[in-house]
Amino acid sequence: MSNDTLADLEVPAQAIYALDKNIVLVYAFNGTGKTRLSVAYKNLTKAQNGGNHVGVYFNAYSEDLFYWDNDDENDGENIRLMVRRSTLNQYHSLLDETVLRDKLSLYKPKYDFELIFNDKDVALGIEFIRFFLKTESESAEENSVIKISRGEERIFIWCFFLALFEVEGWTGQQSGHFFIDDPVSSLDDHNIFVTAASLMNLIDNHFENRKIIITTHHIGLFAILADWLNKGEKSSSYKKQLKIHILKREGNVANLLSPEKDVFLYHLELLQIVRSAVDNNELYAYHFALLRQILENVSSFLGVGRISFVLEQIGITDPDEVARILNTLSHKSVFRYEAKELVEDNVKLFNEIFSALMGKYNFVIH
Repeated sequence: MSNDTLADLEVPAQAIYALDKNIVLVYAFNGTGKTRLSVAYKNLTKAQNGGNHVGVYFNAYSEDLFYWDNDDENDGENIRLMVRRSTLNQYHSLLDETVLRDKLSLYKPKYDFELIFNDKDVALGIEFIRFFLKTESESAEENSVIKISRGEERIFIWCFFLALFEVEGWTGQQSGHFFIDDPVSSLDDHNIFVTAASLMNLIDNHFENRKIIITTHHIGLFAILADWLNKGEKSSSYKKQLKIHILKREGNVANLLSPEKDVFLYHLELLQIVRSAVDNNELYAYHFALLRQILENVSSFLGVGRISFVLEQIGITDPDEVARILNTLSHKSVFRYEAKELVEDNVKLFNEIFSALMGKYNFVIH
């Protein structure tokens, strides 16, 4: 990618580099330049450090390291996910497969996998990955190989990199930052929140000693992370290290804006997601986190900073207790351990709050 192609992202890359913060969350619409921003940031940090990599990355180029060999000549009998050669291959042998399986288990995969290393030299890393349906047999060789879906593939690659992030030989040498660009495309809504939890684990483990930059086009992921970082149980630890931005483009110029100065910049996107879920009767646990983020935006706009005040304004009985329930249902452990479907009482409460909110403020959403 040429420097000319990245020129419009150099200013936001420099702004992030100059930040004296270790947690940087950036929201941007698709096509704004999130992936190019990660490349611009890589080039900038390398230039500042004698041409050496100082951080590790997950972006579209990371996913491009994997491609399918469909084995068409044998009707897919030996279909497999191939791994392109890269500088990462030297670290594959250090990857802990147990860690990879632990990361993947949160997504409850219906398949199992086998990592196949280069048979001539293990230092050349993983040559391909074979997938097969889980059965009672413990031997991969006794099960037919399968091609997993695009969403499953993205989850696997994300978990692969999460496990690779824990390889000290790699991240120890490039310990300046993690730059993670949109790990949630093509995932269903529940898995998006499992991914949010995995990002919070990464932040918990590393934010004190390296910069963690997360960019996303997914308004739900952005809202959940912003909520947990600002209002979660460890928010007091994060706040001094946290900066939230929105990447916007005006013509050929890309700039980082602060949502604190334009608090309603993304509330309509959240309202659209929530209304669609209500209209289609497809409410899940994570929608409470989105609803809470909407209420937080309204309370900030009103200058009070308390969702209980908004609940009182829209006519909810016992707003303090309802606010407590919302806080509980917005906790990250809910998304990880609870079934994603809501019980009837929670559906009733959700619909009551949303209906009252829309009735009070008459938001125009399409």
